[in-house]
Amino acid sequence: MQVNALHRVTTVEEVEATLGQAPSLIMLKQVNALDEGCETVLANCPLAGFGYRDADGVSHTTFIGGTPGFVRVHSPTRMSFVLPDGEAHGPVSFVFLLPGVGETLRVNGSVAKRKGAETFVDIEEAYVHCAQAVIRSRLWQPSVPAEPASDVEGEGPLCAPGVAGFLAAAPFLVLSTWDNSGGSDTSPRGDQQAVARILDSRTLVIPDRKGNKRADSLHNLLQDDRLSFAALVPGRTGVLHVSGRGSITDDPALLETMALRGTPPHAALLIEVEHAEVAASDAVTRSRVWTASTHLERGTVPDLVALAGKHLAGNMVDGDGSLLGRVLKVVGRIPGVTRLLRRVSDRAYRSGLRTEGYEDVEVGSRHGGRLKRSTIEPAAENPLREVRIAEVRRETPSAVTLALEDAERPGPFDFRPGQFFTLVADIDGRPVRRAYSASSMPGASRLEVTVKRVESGRFSTHVHRNLRVGDRLSVRGPAGAFHADPAAAHEVVLVAAGSGVTPMISMIRTLLAAPATARIALLYSNRSEEEVIFADELLRLEKENPERLSVTHVLTREQGRLDAAGVRSWFTELRPSEDARYYMCGPEALMDTVQGVLTELGVPADRVHHERYTSGADTTATATAPQKMIVVEDATREVGAAVVEPGQTLLEAGLAAGLPMPYSCTVGNCGDCMVKLRGGQVAMNEPNCLTPQQKADGYVLTCVGCPLSKVTLDIAEP
Repeated sequence: MQVNALHRVTTVEEVEATLGQAPSLIMLKQVNALDEGCETVLANCPLAGFGYRDADGVSHTTFIGGTPGFVRVHSPTRMSFVLPDGEAHGPVSFVFLLPGVGETLRVNGSVAKRKGAETFVDIEEAYVHCAQAVIRSRLWQPSVPAEPASDVEGEGPLCAPGVAGFLAAAPFLVLSTWDNSGGSDTSPRGDQQAVARILDSRTLVIPDRKGNKRADSLHNLLQDDRLSFAALVPGRTGVLHVSGRGSITDDPALLETMALRGTPPHAALLIEVEHAEVAASDAVTRSRVWTASTHLERGTVPDLVALAGKHLAGNMVDGDGSLLGRVLKVVGRIPGVTRLLRRVSDRAYRSGLRTEGYEDVEVGSRHGGRLKRSTIEPAAENPLREVRIAEVRRETPSAVTLALEDAERPGPFDFRPGQFFTLVADIDGRPVRRAYSASSMPGASRLEVTVKRVESGRFSTHVHRNLRVGDRLSVRGPAGAFHADPAAAHEVVLVAAGSGVTPMISMIRTLLAAPATARIALLYSNRSEEEVIFADELLRLEKENPERLSVTHVLTREQGRLDAAGVRSWFTELRPSEDARYYMCGPEALMDTVQGVLTELGVPADRVHHERYTSGADTTATATAPQKMIVVEDATREVGAAVVEPGQTLLEAGLAAGLPMPYSCTVGNCGDCMVKLRGGQVAMNEPNCLTPQQKADGYVLTCVGCPLSKVTLDIAEP
């Protein structure tokens, strides 16, 4: 089929002749400010499609959010949200999705200002959109395996890695268009199986079924043919981003190829694709919209059909004071009317979609176009604990201690002295994770972590510049095998440098509070006296416990770097007991030096413990296309499978798919996510906690691992 030869619709008259004019009642359902019902929807919405143009006028559509209430409503006509990537200018538009609900809330407006990553939008109109796109696509239903994608010939953008396969499986997308008068529109589109179909390596076609009444997108394209869309595949956390130029066709031969039970669409969108890319979506991943537990229960938000009716009645009364509008307002207050409206609406959906050619239409009347729940359930989680910053204490010019309290249910933080917690902060709209050792004693109602600022360190810079008392973070843990036993009677020898003292101070505090009388010795290296973390407390504890604690400071600016000779001299003077336990934490070079001296002195390896920190940065290599991950146990029994999107880790994809992935710290420190690689290639962020032998034996860390091919992982206990 020659794309250029297809007939195009180019005038408003032609569009209206094909679709008809939008009924006046449809247009009366929109409001120019958010009411209480709209605000409740936004407070419970975890995910939205968002269309915008950047400073260069390039069109973008993406998904934003990640948690319910990600949009902040400042007034009925202004809201804000965080846009992690990109910068929006001018007219923008939204489609707010409620998991398990068919209807959507659409909001249009324009960018008012930006403050960092936060974008403020002045609202111009809002309205409830019908459930047909969601119902057609079975968006909230268990995913159905897609037919394998056909090879795409040519060199166009649709030949990019993973694009054709994603399109073949994507039943739902949100499409963004603009007009010439400063308006923007993002509308949902859904169809059976593939909502957009490939005609050639540069051209897509999207059917426009007969349920479309407003036709905003089609009218916009007559004025400005630039568009973009973002597509979803149920169960996957990746998003397909497409941009290009659109036109409208009513070519009978093309429409017939998209007929359902002999009923073709009344029109179609032709898209000349300029860019297409599959990428992992943090918003989709964090929103967990594919799990049944996130689907809203009845009563959580207003029934959206009833909300649309309320908007209609209000506009009719405010417009001309019509009797019908007043009657609708009164009727809307009668008990049971909302449920009746829902039943009538669901029947209309079912009838209309069958007329379009759809079979086996599932429409639920339980709540707001609610559909049958997906059977996908999340894996058992290592839960995050929300905490509030109770105190920020300056330790040195480059180190601060955060005192954290449980934000919801005050209670103790239990861990072993020396273990670490993973802190999670939202930075510019994305969750950033870093592991920090606890510096407080176990069992207290406050957890203290000490953070040293690292040059170019995203998390530590955020802590030092932005965090204040009252701010909230999340913590996961504790984790780690680096810890001391307060009940043991053996001598404890500690070697630390810089912020490596943080687990040591927890050990010291805990051991000194225990009834045991064993000696504790600390060798502590820093560049200068002002950089000594916990200097005053170490001095006080040493004075209060002269028989139990000794602290030796090494200031490298004055005394030079701590080398093997210096370490050996200290051990010789200290004369540790034969059953002493050794703990070291600091730069790799220092730990290697200390380990070498201990080996020379004949100290058994099982008495030496060390802690290694990793950056939690992005993996060193990533795949350019989605990769399949198969999870097995004991090399034979298949547990499940997932698609790992470009930029995702194995762990993120596995958890999003509900697989029972083992994990704890999520930053490559603890080793709890170590699994056997049975097939394929994986790149990992370095350094991490795997030993050279573990790597040689084929083990990988899923939390910092990215597949470079199809992989098979064995999650049986290593």
